[in-house]
Amino acid sequence: MSNKNQSLLIVLALFCTYFIWGSTYLAIRFGIESFPPFLMAGIRFAVAGSILYIVMRFLGAPNPTKRQWLGATAIGILLPALGNGTVCYVQQTVSSSVAALSIATAPIWMAIFSSIWGHHITHKEWLGIAIGLVGIVLLNVGGSLHGEFASAMLLIFAAACWSFGSVWSKHMDLPKGLMASAAQMLAGGVALLIVSAFQGESWPQHISPKSWGAMLFLVVLGSIVTYSAYQYLLKTVRPLVASSNTFVNPVVAFTVGIWFANEHVTTNEYIALAIILLGVFLVLSESGKEV
Repeated sequence: MSNKNQSLLIVLALFCTYFIWGSTYLAIRFGIESFPPFLMAGIRFAVAGSILYIVMRFLGAPNPTKRQWLGATAIGILLPALGNGTVCYVQQTVSSSVAALSIATAPIWMAIFSSIWGHHITHKEWLGIAIGLVGIVLLNVGGSLHGEFASAMLLIFAAACWSFGSVWSKHMDLPKGLMASAAQMLAGGVALLIVSAFQGESWPQHISPKSWGAMLFLVVLGSIVTYSAYQYLLKTVRPLVASSNTFVNPVVAFTVGIWFANEHVTTNEYIALAIILLGVFLVLSESGKEV
């Protein structure tokens, strides 16, 4: 592939992760109005993974090896299951805007986890990490997460799992191309459905058109399109750059949450947003030199 075509694909993939994923937090909120959180997330990824797997096999992609399935399962549990599934669960008690803001710390965790594989954390990155952590503290002290210690810890856990899986995937034997996305979503979806069963979740008696629309959006655009775009970025650029969507997602989530769901954002949350994004910017601007 020429450098020009690869650059275009990178830009398109970043656009998807910036704006589509920024809207998925509101879609999750609409979805869990009818569906239990783990069941919704499990259906989302199991269906998306199955569709993409069938399409890739039809197009001639080889079936993943046993080693590749194991790798895809590990990443599927870390990203779709623990990363996204936890966010779905927490959004029962916090707004989509606050959930997106907490996940914005992902590049900070990636900088930390990248050091396991030899990445030297620079002084500028440490400064960004420190500033980002200040934003997290502010969000917990004066924002919607005040008094919601369990929710705050779960969102940090989700961001850490997503970040560790993203960095680790660069060093694993995974299926080639879109088959990697298919296998990871399938594994993550099955794991979420198992959790849903253990939680005693059941199929809802009534599903609103809004929840059906959210589910369709999450399966097609949020998973098949954008999760695949994110996996392409992980294979093409450094994980910290691939995760730069977290710099834009909170802004998009704040905007669509206010416009379409009348979510209320406090002054402290706006300040926390600015502080966290400053920290993320410092981490990403330093890391971008090494791409």
